[in-house]
Amino acid sequence: MTCNVAFIGLGVMGYPMAGYISKGGHNVTVFNRTQSKAEKWVKEFKGKMAKTPAEAANDAEYIFTCVGNDDDLREVTFGENGVFKTIKKGSVYIDNTTASATIAREIYEYAKKNGFGSLDAPVSGGQAGAENGALTVMIGGDQKDFDKARDKIDCYSKKMKLLGKAGNGQLAKMVNQICIAGLVQGLSEAINFGIKAELNMEDVIEVISKGAAQSWQMENRYKTMIDDKFDFGFAVDWMRKDLKIAMEEAKNNGSLLPVTELVDKYYSEIQAMGGNRWDTSSLIKRFRK
Repeated sequence: MTCNVAFIGLGVMGYPMAGYISKGGHNVTVFNRTQSKAEKWVKEFKGKMAKTPAEAANDAEYIFTCVGNDDDLREVTFGENGVFKTIKKGSVYIDNTTASATIAREIYEYAKKNGFGSLDAPVSGGQAGAENGALTVMIGGDQKDFDKARDKIDCYSKKMKLLGKAGNGQLAKMVNQICIAGLVQGLSEAINFGIKAELNMEDVIEVISKGAAQSWQMENRYKTMIDDKFDFGFAVDWMRKDLKIAMEEAKNNGSLLPVTELVDKYYSEIQAMGGNRWDTSSLIKRFRK
């Protein structure tokens, strides 16, 4: 059923995600801080452009946000021109930002008090996943809001799951990023080891990728890592932001993240090399100084 949707934030992820919702037959109004990006989106997809988040949300039944961090999220929701100034009772707010569980819970409590639904719904799959409408979505919130919003979320996802109470989507995304950090470091060490051992790493990966060492990172990044190319997705700056959130949460729940802390330090070395916008597989560059 066609409905009115607002989408706030047209970055490398939000731009195609909003596009898929439009392609799904919904009336989409977009807002982006850089207006030219919104203008480009409107030319490419069916929809309208708003001058503020509040304007975008004015008649929306579903409001999506996909911005940079907690501060950005607070601005587009609680801010002077934020969506919560105009959000309708009975609507559902869905946040695709990777943010803290703390702000997810804060938004949820506000939503409950003001008569609308709230889901924290961070995504995994990177730029390619967004462009192919094949993201994995980890969701926290109430079942009734999930049931109402799931067909809209399905426009850009290949897998979604409600994981419990508000904040659990963000916590699950932290688990995801912790896993990726260790995997990429292990893959970097392994490829570097193989090259130093004068192995044909194309052949080696062909074999071991069919065994217990297989991973998405191996399948999708080994070749570009061997070729010293790192312009294929999720940037180091974004990963460090996400790992910081995870490490702060670990202090709250008493868990230990020794490998994550070490890999975060390695990513800081990549930043010092000028690799802020390289993708996360650039950890291998530390071995090629």
